[in-house]
Amino acid sequence: MPFHILWANRRTDVMLAGASGYIGRAVAAEFAGRGHHVTSVVRRGDPTVTRYLQRFGPVYELDVTDADSVAPLALKRPAVRVAVSCLASRSGEPADAWRVDYQANVNFLEAARAAGATRFVLLSAICVQNPRLEFQRAKLAFEAKLAASGLSYAIVRPTAYFKSLAGQIPRLRQGKPFVLFGDGPGPACLPISERDLASFIVDRSIDEERWNGIFPVGGPGPAVTPQARGEMLFRLLGRPARFRRLPLGIFDAVGAPLSWLGRGIPSLAAKAELARIGRFYATEPMLLKDPETGRYEAHRTPAHGEDTLEDFYRHVIAQGLGGQELGAQAIFSLPAGRRGSTGRPGRRPAARQ
Repeated sequence: MPFHILWANRRTDVMLAGASGYIGRAVAAEFAGRGHHVTSVVRRGDPTVTRYLQRFGPVYELDVTDADSVAPLALKRPAVRVAVSCLASRSGEPADAWRVDYQANVNFLEAARAAGATRFVLLSAICVQNPRLEFQRAKLAFEAKLAASGLSYAIVRPTAYFKSLAGQIPRLRQGKPFVLFGDGPGPACLPISERDLASFIVDRSIDEERWNGIFPVGGPGPAVTPQARGEMLFRLLGRPARFRRLPLGIFDAVGAPLSWLGRGIPSLAAKAELARIGRFYATEPMLLKDPETGRYEAHRTPAHGEDTLEDFYRHVIAQGLGGQELGAQAIFSLPAGRRGSTGRPGRRPAARQ
């Protein structure tokens, strides 16, 4: 039997940072569902999440931004083979980005190496292809650190998550129009569910034939624009489509004075970055970028899984939103993890099982 088949089938000890997050929970469940042992590293504060993760293995509540707090992991789990990081800053503000997207990942990388890990899988983001924002630069800085670490690695760059495209559903249910920014249908994306992304991450963790590389990934498609998403939602709601367009200049009108004032007031400079984040996502496609032409192309974006955005919307309309917020990086952020009849993140609704 080929070695990579033996690797995939044997029980692997996994250390997972960011396990309490939207994708992290799904990754923990996916590893455990395949028979692997998971040690979860989470921030303090949510006993419900901790109890959920304890089903899969031990849980350590640590401050990953503090190297001294993370270092003892090497003593607690000396047999780790694979380390997986789903760490990401909550706000995307510069200080938070460098504290979490870069430094926390560096701390976890060193702890994982000391614990004996030989492979490191990083959840990054496809938006780093066109780095204009500080959190993108922080992610790229750690990607470079990981590539030079000497460990085998995989950098996973997903497109938009389903939950990040669900924020306007409450507005539409209240009879309000779907908000679009600028002219035209808006930037396209190939969104992926947390369950399918978790499956992809675990595949990269145990497939030794595809190590040491960057792996962009989207869902099964088709690629959708904001206008197409709005039309889909109105159709599923059984209502005529109504749109309200806001000029892209609204982000500049907010961001420019904050940037100027932020020269003397750091908190306002951070708010200006949030305006830039909003404009970025309102204008940039979440697709693979052709390095030669500079165009974003859906057909070049690798697709994985079987969950569709329409099925997700149908489920949310029937059962509602709840669970996890995107924070300041989201526009109209009222997203949710997908839950099945058991209430567990990352599971399909019972009707689809």
